[in-house]
Amino acid sequence: MSTSALSLSVLDLIPVRTSQSSAEAIAAAVHLAQSADRLGYTRYWVAEHHNMQAVASTNPPVLIGILAAQTERIRVGSGGVMLPNHSPLVIAEQFGILEAAFPGRIDLGLGRAPGSDPMITALLRSSGAASEVDAFPRNIADIAALLHPDGASLSLTSGQDYTLHATPAATGMPEIWLLGSSDYSARLAARQGMPYVFANHFAGDGTTAALELYRRGFTPSETLDAPRTILTLNVSVAETRVEALALALPQMQQMARLRSGLPLGPLATVEEAAAAPMAPALLQMIERMAAAWIIDEPGAAAARIRALAAKFGVDEVMLQPIASAHTGADAATSPGRARTLELLAAELFTGEQLAAEELAAV
Repeated sequence: MSTSALSLSVLDLIPVRTSQSSAEAIAAAVHLAQSADRLGYTRYWVAEHHNMQAVASTNPPVLIGILAAQTERIRVGSGGVMLPNHSPLVIAEQFGILEAAFPGRIDLGLGRAPGSDPMITALLRSSGAASEVDAFPRNIADIAALLHPDGASLSLTSGQDYTLHATPAATGMPEIWLLGSSDYSARLAARQGMPYVFANHFAGDGTTAALELYRRGFTPSETLDAPRTILTLNVSVAETRVEALALALPQMQQMARLRSGLPLGPLATVEEAAAAPMAPALLQMIERMAAAWIIDEPGAAAARIRALAAKFGVDEVMLQPIASAHTGADAATSPGRARTLELLAAELFTGEQLAAEELAAV
């Protein structure tokens, strides 16, 4: 990997902070995606989470359509679609349409976790056909076949073949990525010859082992002849480390409450987080997060990102900008997150990259 240029992407859960509506949170995500597009980031992915007051990213295909329609160059995708919640055919149809509408710009990241609690899982399954976790490998293969321009073929008991296509006359297909944070996902991605995203932003301890398993067991496929990897990182960058920490504190408090099984609400503002009392056990969690996450001024943050990319030998780094906002900030914007992307682009993208992106935007 070159030390002069680094491929960077963005993961967005579309946070909803205090006094912010879903509409305003989505508007802020659109502005952030447009900024990432202009700055030269490679991808902009949205997650799938359900029934969380601080997360508006519930339906990746709908959000991808919104974001792709309002950006020009950047790839837009899911990080990820939680496949056990859905029928593989429906996912293939949704992403087949997205690829037809925005050719060469759509990614389908697939995950095995439910993305919520057992009640939401039950509701999703009661409202339509969903897939079993144990069927995950087969469902991934089915989606890839359905999205292929040649389609998929079923053999009926009558001896006839029945052909299925995600969309009638596809000329291309989205890139399909496997997301994971375990040995299972690493082995499956390797066995199926898929590109692999390791969720280091919430499971950093297993990064080295998972990536080694993936590379060692990789089998070339029709779509990929060598291992391809993305590493995810939580980031908050500001002009000073003190400000970066203040902007990150609301998200760290939220994660500490989540891991402790405490009630969650909207994402706090910087001022609300600073005034919130926290139990000693939660403060210890926050201290560990502050050490593990990328929370710093631009030069130091960029150096850590480069070092982690080199340490793990990944092809790309996907950043989750976790900075909140100050009280009184425009509700339709995410100034802390936008500034994080701007500062890191200035540090990590070469002059040639920035010039090329400026020309592409003209």
